[in-house]
Amino acid sequence: MSCMKDLYFLFVIKTALYDFSRNKGRTFLTSLGILIGVMAVVLLMALGLGLKKYIQDQFDSLGANLVMVMPGDKQALMQGGGIGGIQFDERDVTKLRRIKTISSITGVYAKPGSKIQANGKTEAAEIVAASEEIVPVMNLEVEYGRLFEKKDSQKGQKIILISTTMAEKLFDTSENVLGKKVDLNEQSFKIIGLLKPKSSGLGSNGVDNHVYIPFKASYSINPDKKFYGIYLKTENKEVNAETKTEIENVLLKRYDKDDFSVLEQKEIMDTVSSIFNIINSVLVAIAAISLIVGGIGIMNIMYVSVTERIKEIGIRRALGARKSDILYQFITESVLLSLLGGFLGLSFSFLIVFGIQKLFPAYIDLMSVALALGVSSGIGIIFGVFPAKKAADLSPIDAIRYE
Repeated sequence: MSCMKDLYFLFVIKTALYDFSRNKGRTFLTSLGILIGVMAVVLLMALGLGLKKYIQDQFDSLGANLVMVMPGDKQALMQGGGIGGIQFDERDVTKLRRIKTISSITGVYAKPGSKIQANGKTEAAEIVAASEEIVPVMNLEVEYGRLFEKKDSQKGQKIILISTTMAEKLFDTSENVLGKKVDLNEQSFKIIGLLKPKSSGLGSNGVDNHVYIPFKASYSINPDKKFYGIYLKTENKEVNAETKTEIENVLLKRYDKDDFSVLEQKEIMDTVSSIFNIINSVLVAIAAISLIVGGIGIMNIMYVSVTERIKEIGIRRALGARKSDILYQFITESVLLSLLGGFLGLSFSFLIVFGIQKLFPAYIDLMSVALALGVSSGIGIIFGVFPAKKAADLSPIDAIRYE
């Protein structure tokens, strides 16, 4: 019995493929709608996964034990609100340094939207002014030259750390750049070190556009000598609740609870991920509209196919074919058309993702593949039922007489 069912199923598929071979152009054009829809959905998912991986890599490069003390209410900051209110100073850093579980700490002044100039070129940069402890706090690694030392911070020397990516933009090379001067906010700084890039494939869209100078060297652009925030690393590999509570208790002696936020990496990453998931879901849903359009196209073509094959259907019914046989035949054709579009869309998606992986860490996961093929099959069944039922309900005598 099972063997008979297998043979019947193979016969239905063989018949469908034969019909497709007679109308190759129409078959391809019908599958094109599904192809485009599947490709749009899979590519959006791949780009979304790539963006999520990129963000995760950025956080991982800083370490799970990084804590940022920022001015402003935590909820507002997490929802993308502006940073404002109080300004920290050296007294806050000194008091927090007494917490035993803190291994490194530095006040940070940041000035985004700055310009760095050298060799007749100008690039966008974000100035980060801090003490020498910014090195362990931000996990900075030097490719060439050296990192900040305590004497650099104490003297406020006009020295600078830039990424190798920034060096290549300004000097067309990262070699023989040490000792050269760059202009930053109309001041000259000497390059003492080139940092290893952290945002591979995205260049200045990541942290590689950050340039680091000693905090005292920023007084000309930061006359109040205030900090944008306080960054610190804990001795433990992950931040524990006791350390966060100690930090809050120290600052509450000087500020109100809503004046500052103590943020750890995991909190920020979870918030970014939740926002990203919502945005990506909306984009995928919009792209899925093209799949519905493709399904309607399949339904229309199947209706045309039913009309063209009415006499054939009548003959098959007269020879003993049941309504279910006709129904299965046309549903099978619809599903195969959808799967053809799904496989082609998936194949093109793999090629495109492979081509952009050097520029962006996009990738296609197993869920994307299963979703693409599952949705393709589902569309074939849903939009194939109506024309298939119309074919199955035809009277054998009326069908044979149809001209």
